[in-house]
Amino acid sequence: MDAINTQQADRRAQILDAAEACFTRAGFHRTTMQDIAAEAGMSPGNLYRYFVSKDAVMEGLADRDRADVAADFNALEGEADFMNAFRELGRKYFMDEPRERAILCLEIWAEATRNATFYAITQGFQEEIVARMTRVFAAAQERGVLRSTADPRALAVLVSTISDGLFVRRAVVENFDAETEIPHVLCLIGALLDGQVDLARQADSTPGCTS
Repeated sequence: MDAINTQQADRRAQILDAAEACFTRAGFHRTTMQDIAAEAGMSPGNLYRYFVSKDAVMEGLADRDRADVAADFNALEGEADFMNAFRELGRKYFMDEPRERAILCLEIWAEATRNATFYAITQGFQEEIVARMTRVFAAAQERGVLRSTADPRALAVLVSTISDGLFVRRAVVENFDAETEIPHVLCLIGALLDGQVDLARQADSTPGCTS
């Protein structure tokens, strides 16, 4: 039974990898289940045994990403050098991951503006990211390894906002210089988490903002 379950899990992973490649290359709308099946090296009928629709495939991709993100954030708990560990996590997602992942992200966000399933997936994923970062930041503050005293959720939302912008630039800017731009962004986030930016004071001094 374990061998069967392992084989099914491997097959699902193969399908998700194929779907990711197809969605990145052709977009969600132009990709068909037949395209995914061909990319995965299986018949469409066999594909439907694992996923009943393209929306179900996308839900599978989201679930896989959630599991990966959860593992990464869990690994931050208890880190003595929190800042370095968080910086390395940023490098993983912004530099080590291929640009195609950023393109797929943009495809999902665009589809979320007109597809209820994608909207729910995107909203849930974004909320989970902010919630996990909030918990990690709060725990790091309590342990004294995060200098910023700002509200942990405010920090999480701001880091998420900056990260989303970086994903967009990686996806759409043809001459995007990852080796230069990404370290600059990570340096900015580092300064934020190190308490070098007073969020409350900045809000007070910005027209239209309140602390």
